[in-house]
Amino acid sequence: MTKRNKIIYWISTLWLALGMTATGIGQLLKMKEGSGAADSITHLGYPMYILTMLGICKILGVVAVLIPKFPLLKEWAYAGLSFIIFGAIYSHVASGDSAKEFFGPVLLLVLIGLSWYFRPDDRKVILANFSK
Repeated sequence: MTKRNKIIYWISTLWLALGMTATGIGQLLKMKEGSGAADSITHLGYPMYILTMLGICKILGVVAVLIPKFPLLKEWAYAGLSFIIFGAIYSHVASGDSAKEFFGPVLLLVLIGLSWYFRPDDRKVILANFSK
């Protein structure tokens, strides 16, 4: 892995971890204002109890992405975080929100993609060659 790729990986991963942790904590605390907050969730038509699930999933996903080893767990964590963010983007589109509301989720989706793409080899799943 080149030095450039390591820098891209760590910057995107740390920003991703910061964003997901901040919104996850806000959701667990059911904060009224801010990204992923209670007001936004009710505006999108979701029940308040979904905040607890989203907050827990985001924090567990960040832990899985940051801890060393466990490459298969990391793949699932990246997928889970992507599903959460795709759901947020779709919810904003379906509710007719302005482009301003998409910025946070789209940025997080880009960070997920960069972090996943530039991850070191020891954080990747090596699939066996079954073509023999």
